[in-house]
This record gives sequence, C-alpha cells and structure tokens, in this order.
Amino acid sequence: MIIRENYLKKIRPFYDVDLIKVITGIRRCGKTITFLQIMDEIKEKGVPEENIIYINFELKKYSFIKNDDDLYQYIKENMKNKKKYYLFLDEIQNVLKWELTINSLKAEYNDKISIFITGSNSDLLSSELATHIAGRYVSFQIHPFTFEEVCEFKKIKNKNKYELESEFENYLLWGGMPQRLIFKEKEEINAYFIDVLNSIIKDVVERFKIKDIDLFNRILEYIITTPSQIFSVESIQKYFESENRKVTKNTIYNYLDYLCKTFLIQKVERYDVRGKKILQGKFKYYLTDLGLGQIMNASKRVQLGAYLENVVYNELIYRGYDVKIGTLPKGEIDFIAEKDGAKEYYQVCLYVGDDEKIIDREFNTYKNIKDNYPKYVISMDKFDLSSEGIIHKNIIDWLLNK
Repeated sequence: MIIRENYLKKIRPFYDVDLIKVITGIRRCGKTITFLQIMDEIKEKGVPEENIIYINFELKKYSFIKNDDDLYQYIKENMKNKKKYYLFLDEIQNVLKWELTINSLKAEYNDKISIFITGSNSDLLSSELATHIAGRYVSFQIHPFTFEEVCEFKKIKNKNKYELESEFENYLLWGGMPQRLIFKEKEEINAYFIDVLNSIIKDVVERFKIKDIDLFNRILEYIITTPSQIFSVESIQKYFESENRKVTKNTIYNYLDYLCKTFLIQKVERYDVRGKKILQGKFKYYLTDLGLGQIMNASKRVQLGAYLENVVYNELIYRGYDVKIGTLPKGEIDFIAEKDGAKEYYQVCLYVGDDEKIIDREFNTYKNIKDNYPKYVISMDKFDLSSEGIIHKNIIDWLLNK
C-alpha cells in the first residue's frame, strides 16, 4: 500500500474542521484506501479506536442499513462516550436518503463529530448534498494511480526512460486502477476490469432507471472504443442511423451525462483561443482509466496515440489543472491547462521523429499563439527537439518529473 500524499495533504487540514469531507471518484480507484490512511493518521494523533466509526456499505455485514433511519440508529448505538467521534461512511450512495441522517448528526453534535463520506457518483454533490447540506461540505476527487504511483507501488526507483519504457507501455494499455496491479496474468486483469465495468453499468442502470440497456451499452462502447476524439451528439446519432437504429438527441445527452456522473468518462470543452469563449456542440471524452477501455477494445486496433493523449489529460487533472481543448483558425491545441492564474499549452503525439509534417503540425501550431505561457510537445521520442521556446518532453520524463 502506498501513501497517497497528494490527496492526504489536501484533506488533512479539514480533519477537525466543521465541514463534511466528501471524497468521490470512480469505483475501485482507491477511495477506501484513502479512508484507511486518514483513519491511521487520526489514530496517531491519539484518537481512541472506539471513537472512529467506519462503515463500508459494499460489505454484506452492513446490508441491514438500507435507509436514513437505519443509518441513524446504527451510528447512535455506537456513539457511547462524550468524546469527539470521527465518522467514515464508504459508498454512501447505497443508503436511501442518507443525507437526512448526515444533516441531523451535524445539527445534533456540531463540532463533536467529524464526518467523512465517499461515493462513486458525482450526483452525490449535484443533488443530495446541494439540497440538504449546501455550504457545509468540502469535496475531493480521487483518481486511479498515476504512472509515478504505479512505479512507487512496484518499488521501481532510479530508472531512466529507457529502462521504464516497457512498464509505461503496460500502463498505457491497462491504466492505474490500484487493484489491477495485484494481478499478473492478462486473463486475471481482464476478469477484474469486466467486474468493475459491470458494477458501474449496474449502478447507472439502477440509479437512472435505464430501460433500453442495449442502446446504453452501445453508446458506452462507441465512446470507450474511440477515446480522445471530437464528438457531437449529431455525429453519434448519425452513427446509429447508419446501423438502422433511431435514437433521439436527448437520450444520447442523458446517457453521456450518466457516464460522466459515474466518473467512467470525463467531458472536456473546446475553447476558442482567439475568441476567448467556450464552443458549444462538440466535445472530447477521456477515459478515467484506460484499462476499462482496453477490455472493450480487445478486438480492435490499439490506438496508442489516443491513449497517450488520454494519459496526459489524466495527469493534468491529477495535478490540479482545469483543462480545455484549444481551437485555432488553423489547427488545434490538444490541451490548455490553467491553474492559479497561470496557463500551459500541450500538444501530444506518439512520435515526432524526423517527419516534417508531424513537426509542422505539433510545433508550428504554436506560432498562432502570441502569449509567453509555457508550450509543450509531449511524445515517446527519446531525443529532444525543443526549439524557439517550445519544450519537447519525453512522456516518461514528464510524468516522473513535475
């Protein structure tokens, strides 16, 4: 188990603050491990174990807690002294009207209880919490392992990009879900990801009461098997019409929104660099973890260039950037990343090599941007083509050297 300090350092200042700590993220990305690491730190501060209540609602032993009344009753029964309690509720979306109990406990115990919750659906924040506990929570999103964390998990140290290339290629295909690193055989990894994907699909179908499951699965497959591509609802609709399947735009919008809410995919807006405005109608979708795409892409050609772009996007999000796709009159910037008032530009390609067309596409696009913010080209090349202020970085070097 590795210590996920990037998240702990953000959550740590709130351990004893009178705000509900909400931790979200895709299933199996490490939310529970983060919980356990927080609990360990709280114990190290001298909090007795009996004042830490942990409930994982995915465990059968807690299946009797079905609604807010059951939850309230169980917590009250386990609060047996007058000292401060630390309450950890894992995958709380499985409890009906859970927010009513959280609201009641906050009102009843005030600063004598510190509440932490996790959920695998962003709707946790946009509906229940927003309605019942508005202004009284702070949220954090957990992601699968970065490549740096994979290396730490595997105890790989002091290796250069040449030695790490095969490890990175594995990461490029199978992503960073923590548990998948336990398995060695491809069949085991496949089985693991099928189980994760099925559990996510089951959540979506049940939560949003989807009736046309076949259509939902086909839209899911369409998005997952073509990552890093520009989509419009119209293009998806035309795709299904070509297969003699009618589907309304509203249905497509809804299904894509559901997939984003489970953190399976992430929608990225396109930004007009010259006009300085968000462009409507066309978006890109990136996979939160590439392993979930790999099981659906098994019979198709591996799209390493698209996967590499996906890895860079996920890394930028992990580093805390707000990310958009940049559009110019001639060409496109893969990513415009902003944080703390500063900006960075990124072009991503598998290899630049000595291909003049690729060099022109990846480097010369920046000639249309006149500001002085850093401009990067990220690729798997092992040589450096940096020129005229444009920084060319090997992907492994970039991932491991922030």
